[in-house]
Amino acid sequence: MRPDRARPDRQSFKHVAVTYDSNDAFLRLIVPRVRAALADDRRILVAISAEKLRLLDEALGDDARQIDHRDSRTWYLHPPRTLAAYHEYVRGRRTLVVGEIPWPERGERETREWIRYESVLNAALEDSWAVALCLYNPRTVPEAVLEHQPVIHPLLLDATGEAVSTGFVRPHELVLNGDLEPLPAPSGLVATVRFTAREIKGLRRTVHDYASAAGMDVNLIGSLVLSVSEIAANSVEHGAGHGMIKMWVSGREMICEIADPGGALDDPLPGYIPPEPESSRGYGLWISRQLCDYVDLRAENGTLRVRLHMGLDG
Repeated sequence: MRPDRARPDRQSFKHVAVTYDSNDAFLRLIVPRVRAALADDRRILVAISAEKLRLLDEALGDDARQIDHRDSRTWYLHPPRTLAAYHEYVRGRRTLVVGEIPWPERGERETREWIRYESVLNAALEDSWAVALCLYNPRTVPEAVLEHQPVIHPLLLDATGEAVSTGFVRPHELVLNGDLEPLPAPSGLVATVRFTAREIKGLRRTVHDYASAAGMDVNLIGSLVLSVSEIAANSVEHGAGHGMIKMWVSGREMICEIADPGGALDDPLPGYIPPEPESSRGYGLWISRQLCDYVDLRAENGTLRVRLHMGLDG
């Protein structure tokens, strides 16, 4: 079923998809808004290609020194980490963010997660005093991404002006291809470990030894062990009190699945938005999304399954 659609009239965060088809169009759309933000005493972060950074600096002249520059090739490496970085950057500040995700040459899973990232920005920054201008060049952006542009941005901007997106879908209602499909069955040799509260410490050693034997980079093993431990601890404290872990290697990636028979999804955006500092819950999935390459989860027949993916080579 297609999600219901709604206009985010009460959001203080302004999230705009900017469509341009040339360097000149890019400058015509962005330079006036950057200058207006400077006049409004906003902090400004620009995360675009090195070429466009140079063009923007030339157009702004001395004002370019007042802008924080990031190369999009290094800024947009990992959706949850980029989301966290933006969340930290805009906190308590009047800001303008100009960004352009390098879409070409990304795989299907990665593309899907960057689309989701753009959607989740609407919830993560909802109460901020931020404006985010997200650049899209139809000549280089994949068609599947362009189709979602009006779905994940409340506002659209091009040479004809700014308009409300009638196709916008709120983040917790967004359904992407594959979201409702069952998780694929494990492949190859699968190690299975059951755990209760008493086995958590031993579980860390088991995951460490398995990852080491699989050839994982030693600098990554600790992150995976911590992530598995956090999710298992959540199962013990907030779920059934016990669970089961499966571990296997697929290509150059290790996958750990934590199954909680008493689990449920009570958060529509689990692990995407940082928990409040005073909260005692919500850290497990947040930490895991920050540390692992990819996290997937399903609640099926009363069992919550969380899959943590970590590349062996980093």
